[in-house]
Amino acid sequence: MLMEDSLVAAAGSASSRAGAIANIEALLRPASVAIIGVSSRAGSPGQVVLHNLLANGYNGAVHLVGRGGGEIAGLSVLSDVADLPEGVDLAILVLPADAVRSTIDQLVARKVRSAVCFASGFAEMGEAGRQAQHAIGEAASAGGLALVGPNTVGYFNYVDGFHVMLVELTPDPPLPVDAGPALAVVAQSGGIGAHLAGSLQSRAVPISYVMTTGNEAQMGLADFISYFAGDSRTGGIIVYAEQIGDPQAFLAGARAARQAGKPVVLMHPGKSDLAKHAASSHTGALAGDHAVMRIAAESAGVLVVDTLEELIDVGQLLLRYPEPPAGGLGILTGSGAICGITLDYVGPLGMHVPPLSESQVEALRPQLPDYTPPRNPLDLGTLVGWKPELMGAGAAALLADSAIGSLLVSFPMADPGMSITWMKSFVDATRHSAKPSIYVIHNEDKPLAPGLVEIIEAEGVIVMRSPERAMRALARLAQYSRDRAAAMDAGAPSAAMALDALPELGRGTQPEWLGKQVLANLGIAVPRGALAETVDRAVEIAGEIGYPVVMKAQAASLAHKSEAGGVLLRIADAAAVRTAWATLHDNIARAEPGLSLDGVLVEAMGERGLELVVGARRDPQWGPIIMVGLGGIWVEALGDVRLIPPGLPAAAICHELRSLKAAKLLDGFRGSPPVDVAAVAAVVQKIGDLMVARSDIVEIDVNPLMVYAQGKGALALDALIVTEDALNVT
Repeated sequence: MLMEDSLVAAAGSASSRAGAIANIEALLRPASVAIIGVSSRAGSPGQVVLHNLLANGYNGAVHLVGRGGGEIAGLSVLSDVADLPEGVDLAILVLPADAVRSTIDQLVARKVRSAVCFASGFAEMGEAGRQAQHAIGEAASAGGLALVGPNTVGYFNYVDGFHVMLVELTPDPPLPVDAGPALAVVAQSGGIGAHLAGSLQSRAVPISYVMTTGNEAQMGLADFISYFAGDSRTGGIIVYAEQIGDPQAFLAGARAARQAGKPVVLMHPGKSDLAKHAASSHTGALAGDHAVMRIAAESAGVLVVDTLEELIDVGQLLLRYPEPPAGGLGILTGSGAICGITLDYVGPLGMHVPPLSESQVEALRPQLPDYTPPRNPLDLGTLVGWKPELMGAGAAALLADSAIGSLLVSFPMADPGMSITWMKSFVDATRHSAKPSIYVIHNEDKPLAPGLVEIIEAEGVIVMRSPERAMRALARLAQYSRDRAAAMDAGAPSAAMALDALPELGRGTQPEWLGKQVLANLGIAVPRGALAETVDRAVEIAGEIGYPVVMKAQAASLAHKSEAGGVLLRIADAAAVRTAWATLHDNIARAEPGLSLDGVLVEAMGERGLELVVGARRDPQWGPIIMVGLGGIWVEALGDVRLIPPGLPAAAICHELRSLKAAKLLDGFRGSPPVDVAAVAAVVQKIGDLMVARSDIVEIDVNPLMVYAQGKGALALDALIVTEDALNVT
């Protein structure tokens, strides 16, 4: 099945899945369970599942179905799914792949509400497996059955102490009611899901649910994110995804979670071709454009990370600090070396270490000797060895500074008594602060003293053993805070006001002259000129706009005008216009025999400036995305571009422009004046608004966008607009 086919299937089944999604509650906390495919053999998968349920105190009705019949653990074994009572909440399928489809049909007939399927041998095996997986997903959706899997290892509901797993588990009591908000883990990989949950639990971070979704024949990441967004025990969601089958549902779920004050942190491998291939081999998924995914997800409020370490660290941070404030990094340490290391490290991470404000300098000065200046980073040296209260005083002063948004405390491991004293001082200073704080204890392979661990767990202190890892996590949080602030400033599309004035567009590639009419109607400056259908009209237009002029052959199918000899520059007078007219038509006749031109675009020659490119395309999965960067030939030669979601405010777009490698050119370079960055941002906004307002436009390319000195604006010298091709419209 092609990606396009998958998208159509997903869209077509969306409404039928609604009933299945409503049954997630039955999946997670069922009043009755049926295990399908049990065997009398000790240690078999069905018996492991049964043992886990009984050992963990499940007190609902349990039904067993197996070909051998008989009795297991005092429970009768039915010989057929048809013998089940109607309306069982959850069916657990411990069956081979070839038995799943018929079993799904039987479960639907018995009005079972949800099911989990462990079997592998579906989409990860190729086209035949993909079709079989699609069939079981469609059957489940049609019957209102919430189906997890296939190729899943199961899930944990820590809130109620209900777990469905193929491996034998240690009994696990329900999450205490007073545990506070917990993290939900959603992963397409069972191994990664277990790693994330285990790592967080080793830090005493409460977990509400761990859901491994496998191949996602029906229920997927988006469904569980949406469910956990409304779950009262969940305070944040961390997600490991190898493919996102329903991007728009994923984005909607992420937005719902953020609106509920629940951060979503995502790791999605697939930037490299090798990673894409590995993901495809694992789940049978077809990978999409990773860069576009990232921009779309971040615009929906998702924090996207690159490593499992970051997924764990940032998830823990956001659970404790769901609305981190903006600001720089405060550093408190007892080592001058750590000061130097951190100052070197934070720059490439995009963080800054602001100087300590005068008010906080004055607050600290009386507590410090003359040889320890109050500043940021604050190096207390050996002072805390005999004045441990300085740990709290230093932390409080840094956190009280309005320019500081987060705090890194980095100290060596002391003896247990001193470590506990330092930690208590730190806790007293940070307990009521909304600014994220991490306490780094060096000697990372050495275990912490039990008394110290008790304080850390009781107070929910975020402790790490590596300053570099802590800085990476705080840098992600700082960027997230900046992105959130920019998103809150974004306004509604403005281009919708001008839609009635836009010229009618056909299907497919539009000629340049028509594309420029669209831009002009949006308020984007284009060169003065017009389309000439005769040579006399060309002379007339040139006379009206003034010489010199440029003449360009125009036809929708003429994609590379310059290569075909269809662009002539610096035409100086009427006689030259007539000569150029003949030359253009001769060149096109040789390059594109039989091509009929719309006419010739006659325009004033644009003045030289800085060449940029502004482009946009509509990703079939994720929607519109905007690109801006160095233009002309340089966009292909250097690829120095930034991807931007539609709807960003001008200030955020200007920030993206200044993140280009060639950003120095914007501010004047070797005698050239600074360019009109605000004018570029306005063009980007209008292109983005157009892509949002007109779903039929799939691509826009303005290259070059000639940008002039500050206050002089920008001029679109070329324009390409592509709409949906009639052959691809369903």
